[in-house]
Amino acid sequence: MALGMHDVTGDGKAAAPMMAGTLARQPRTICGDFNMRIARDGTWYYQGSPIGRKELVCLFASVLKREADGSYWLETPAERGRIEVEDAPFVAVELTWGHCCGEGACDTGTRKRPARQCLTFRTNLGEMVSADEDHPIRVEIDPVTREPRPYVTVRPGLEARISRPVFYELVALAQPETVDGREVMGVWSQGVFFIIDDSPAEDDDSVEEFDDELA
Repeated sequence: MALGMHDVTGDGKAAAPMMAGTLARQPRTICGDFNMRIARDGTWYYQGSPIGRKELVCLFASVLKREADGSYWLETPAERGRIEVEDAPFVAVELTWGHCCGEGACDTGTRKRPARQCLTFRTNLGEMVSADEDHPIRVEIDPVTREPRPYVTVRPGLEARISRPVFYELVALAQPETVDGREVMGVWSQGVFFIIDDSPAEDDDSVEEFDDELA
């Protein structure tokens, strides 16, 4: 696969790198800055114009990588270029709650055991991810404003910002647990407990002060 040039904005005004087939494997070219940006609401832009074709956005997202220094790159065997990400590259727009079968859960053939709770998120690009050890939920809490900023890992190094409506659903599912001698609020998924508020369980001010920009 290689990156070429193709109109992806949907209005014919701008062109952006696009995946294209190639028969011969070529040395990878470092292209520098692709002049692409993922806005905080999950919209992809090229040269300041929104990319209007979702299938191409999904294609770009499939080759998105993040380096240890926090930079984001579109990377194929042939080319590699940097893009800007304002917050997280994805947005979690829907939450599905249910029970899942895993080790020691559901019907074992001889007896039934309690199923574990599973929390599955759908991103703005339609990708489904269930929170577990490899796809943790994390919430940054501003120490001054107490504003929560929640995320879930979609792929290694790549996260989805959890939208405000979805975060409120998580809050509704939250329960108190004792972690390191402190009572905190969090949610269970796939047998893993994820803290969503490390303040005392009776203090829910952080939820009330949730940043309007997460809408």
